[in-house]
Amino acid sequence: MLDNVPVIQGPVSDEKPICSAKGCRAAAVWVLAWNNPKLHTPERRKTWLACEEHREHLSQFLGVRGFLKDVVALAEWESAEADGTGTGG
Repeated sequence: MLDNVPVIQGPVSDEKPICSAKGCRAAAVWVLAWNNPKLHTPERRKTWLACEEHREHLSQFLGVRGFLKDVVALAEWESAEADGTGTGG
């Protein structure tokens, strides 16, 4: 099922973060950190944002491909980024 393939990618911005699932405008509460080993160095992390409803689906989409590295609460991710300890990208 590819109905909810994410179309928004990238780091968390100053705007109200929304879910990356296609067509979803719900507030994001999760950051899914991922990496395509064929394209990215091992330490590189791309991010998708997820609402509660789409967290599992987006995680499975990335996980099946072996891309999912971590799922972190958005507040925790933002705090790590502010501290300079985050791995966003």
